[in-house]
Amino acid sequence: MDQQLRITEIFYSLQGETNTVGIPTVFVRLTGCPLRCSYCDTTYAFSGGEKLAIADILAEIRRYNTRYVTVTGGEPLAQPGCHSLLLQLVDAGYSVSLETSGALDIAAVDSRVVKVVDLKTPSSGEMQRNLYRNLDFLLPHDQVKFVIADAADYEWSRQQLEYYRLAQRCEVLFSPVMGIMSPTELAERILADQLTVRFQIQLHKYLWNDARGK
Repeated sequence: MDQQLRITEIFYSLQGETNTVGIPTVFVRLTGCPLRCSYCDTTYAFSGGEKLAIADILAEIRRYNTRYVTVTGGEPLAQPGCHSLLLQLVDAGYSVSLETSGALDIAAVDSRVVKVVDLKTPSSGEMQRNLYRNLDFLLPHDQVKFVIADAADYEWSRQQLEYYRLAQRCEVLFSPVMGIMSPTELAERILADQLTVRFQIQLHKYLWNDARGK
């Protein structure tokens, strides 16, 4: 019997973040998350969903004319079967990214997968869940993301960037919390401090606000 995963949604949209922003991508959103970040915008993925066999997930992905697939949540690694899905996707020739909270071990993630790993900032309320040993498993094609809500978050993120020499490990993303942190303020802080990071905004929210499946 094919392994099953609990899935909240599978949809086709433009990638709204990371270094593939703007590229048509299939998103596979897994259900469930052990964290409760204050700024979470996908609380609907905490529970519910539908159990699907990995073969059925792959069949749905094949409906779309793109080689880019993002596995997200929730927290996708909360389901052990996520590793099998990632493996089958990269074996099938897809360019695969994994969006993970950084609270769960990434050591077993296939090296061909682009890991987008959050470091939770103070305002998230989940900073204590950061699993810093994950940084040892980052590869040059991976990305570390900081979601920043205020000046204190920014200063903390800047300190982590320097202390862990993150820009020497992989690409680093600084993103404002929509509606809370001014994108202009964050951009100006990055320029003033001459940080080696990629500033990003959530493109999908500018295009479709908070519509599901976008």
